[in-house]
Amino acid sequence: MEDCEINDTVTSVDEERADVHVDKHPMVLHSSTPLDIVCTKQLPREEVLKAIEEVVQRLLDDLSKGLCPTLVCNARHRWDNVRFEENVGIQMLAESSVCEVRFNSRTSIIKLAQHMRIFQMIYHLVQTDSFSTKRDIYYNDPKLFGKQAVVDHVIDNISCMLQVPRSCLHVTCTSKGCVAGDLRYIENNGAHVDCNSSANGVLISTQVEGIQYMSSKAQFVLVVEKDATFQKLLDDGFCVKMHPCILITGKGVPDVNTRLLLHKISNAFPIPIFALVDADPHGIEIMTIYKYGSLSMSFDASNLTVPTLHWLGLLPSDIERLDITKGVRLPMTPRDRSKVQELIKRPYIKAQPLWRKELERLEACGEKAEIQSLTSLSSSFLAQVYLPNKLHFGGWI
Repeated sequence: MEDCEINDTVTSVDEERADVHVDKHPMVLHSSTPLDIVCTKQLPREEVLKAIEEVVQRLLDDLSKGLCPTLVCNARHRWDNVRFEENVGIQMLAESSVCEVRFNSRTSIIKLAQHMRIFQMIYHLVQTDSFSTKRDIYYNDPKLFGKQAVVDHVIDNISCMLQVPRSCLHVTCTSKGCVAGDLRYIENNGAHVDCNSSANGVLISTQVEGIQYMSSKAQFVLVVEKDATFQKLLDDGFCVKMHPCILITGKGVPDVNTRLLLHKISNAFPIPIFALVDADPHGIEIMTIYKYGSLSMSFDASNLTVPTLHWLGLLPSDIERLDITKGVRLPMTPRDRSKVQELIKRPYIKAQPLWRKELERLEACGEKAEIQSLTSLSSSFLAQVYLPNKLHFGGWI
């Protein structure tokens, strides 16, 4: 059993018309969830309320008996607590080491108060069928919480502890991701959204679970790491000149809402999904979050991952293949090399031998490149040459 206390920091990882057809569709995989893996699920409000009551009652019972009140949940940041399933991603094991939050000192009284306050607010939200953002919860009592990161950490721990998606707690987070292209849907407040309606894309809803009646004639989805590249593609008319498609960006490391929407799109439409990220360890890691999930949210993998996603580019092998100008390449730093080695050791890389080769090539050449480096070849090279050729000839892995 692992003892730990609430952390005041957020764990960061660890963002001319072409006649194109996509004739290489990824296989849609289905299987039942193994019994020894945590599976978060949507629960009726009454069950969520009951689960909260039971946890709080145990804390009160400990206090009434003069015992040290303790909260226990699965440790969310340990690789030995997860199992890799190729058709789902990295999932937290039900039988895994746990993290104890002990309130056994004067300083920990504040942490107990923080937990009790958040339990109280969540209980009220669920009971009244209302919603609040993590930011709003923080500003309900900023003096008590001290930092937004404390609220974020406690809420994610509660979600893991109760084994329910955060939406069941009626807590949302402010969206930063955008979506554009051939996609229409109705939000849970009844608003009709057409993702073609804005020149800069549509901000992703804070309540993705409530989105209904999605419709699209898109032939593929392109997940773009950076907002700058996303906007450049829109400015170049990529969604108009190409066959109908959907563009989505999490603007760097994706937030939960962006991942939820991509997962929802992948379930709704049997079309290929591709990732366009920088040819560097950071971009590759972001892609793995979309495809296989993050360690800290592995307890909710079944709602957040898109295992059918393909790596379209920028591939490390593209750097030499396209003879990208030396002046726009960047040297690999010691931190980059360390991240490459860390990625190679992750369980999902064993299932992706071509990805491993690209990671090894990146390390061997000692240089990395951003998507924007393609502009050194031509300002329109990405939208008019690179992407159409990749999609047409199947240049993804």
